[in-house]
Amino acid sequence: MKILQLHTRYRIAAGEDSVVDNEAAALRRHGHDVRQFVEENPASAPAAVGALAHSLHNRSIGHRVSDEIATYRPDVVHVHNTWFALSSSAIAAAGASDAPVVMTIHNYRLGCIGADLFRDGAICTACVGRSPARGVLHGCYRGSRLQSALHATEVAVTRARRVLDRSVDRFVAPSRFMADRLLDIGVPGDRLVVKPHFVVDPGPRHRAPSASRDVLCIGRLAPGKGVDTLLAAWPAVAGDLRLTVIGDGPLDLAGALPERAEILGWRSRAEVAERMLGARALVMPSEWYEPFGMVLIEAMSAGLPIIVTSAAGARSIVGAPDSLVVPPGRPDELAAAIDSLDDDTVDSEGAANRLRFEDRYTETTGVANLEALYSSVVDDAGTRR
Repeated sequence: MKILQLHTRYRIAAGEDSVVDNEAAALRRHGHDVRQFVEENPASAPAAVGALAHSLHNRSIGHRVSDEIATYRPDVVHVHNTWFALSSSAIAAAGASDAPVVMTIHNYRLGCIGADLFRDGAICTACVGRSPARGVLHGCYRGSRLQSALHATEVAVTRARRVLDRSVDRFVAPSRFMADRLLDIGVPGDRLVVKPHFVVDPGPRHRAPSASRDVLCIGRLAPGKGVDTLLAAWPAVAGDLRLTVIGDGPLDLAGALPERAEILGWRSRAEVAERMLGARALVMPSEWYEPFGMVLIEAMSAGLPIIVTSAAGARSIVGAPDSLVVPPGRPDELAAAIDSLDDDTVDSEGAANRLRFEDRYTETTGVANLEALYSSVVDDAGTRR
């Protein structure tokens, strides 16, 4: 099968970029022909504002996507992130072709110009199912009312033109929790399916989790990620455990580092995988509505026990017991959950997570899910149009 991916990369590598590359590489290894049509957003603020304004009707991108489809003649066009260099013009061009269109929705941008349903330290659904005007008032896009206004205009124009409704044959959410939020936003339920992400198997552990004293937290240092809550909880964690935070972002947490904790910044994917294989546990303290969390299945593949919050659907992905699920933003309960990870628990939970990974999130299962998805839209081709 021939698949054309459409994607805009993030200036700071994000989980969405990993998903796109994982799917392309895995499909190729299973005999499919995959071509990537990839754009990048401009780095400078003035250029970004100009490109954002241009995204309202980007004829150049539309023509280029049309030409790519005409030349490559894919069986399926798979749209990922189009914000904002590709814009909705790329989706409209794909929808105007003969190829069926699949669109994976990685965030909440269709109903929240901040993309994460999180504002001022709390979940925010003020714009869900409504006009994004409140998001402009609060400057939810990059803290700028001007850029928020441009973003809101793009959302309004896309809705008015019914670009997604006319162009996309199947919408994909990576989790049931996110799918339910997308229904609230207005994504049509009869065209929305749940297909989880997958990762490459890192191989077996060389020692049991109980042999390590290292607890990992991996993710952006940004509001809603809960890293600040974890650092606040760490002094109450008993014993000689060490906390390693991998990631960077807009929050400067270096001055809040407790003893036995360090922030490494971003590390290569290979180094992260190696650290997981040698760690005791992973903590994902997110306080926003995580759509999926690639780090969860990466940790499961490494046979790690995982502590999550009840803020989103992480528990359903991991299958964590009550003792390892804590309310968001509660340092005391987070510390207690970490303390509950005795040697027997980390080994048994790590083994259970590894089995869950093998059952649900391997490359073989992921490719089979993609093949079934593509076959279904090819079989249904033409019914929408």
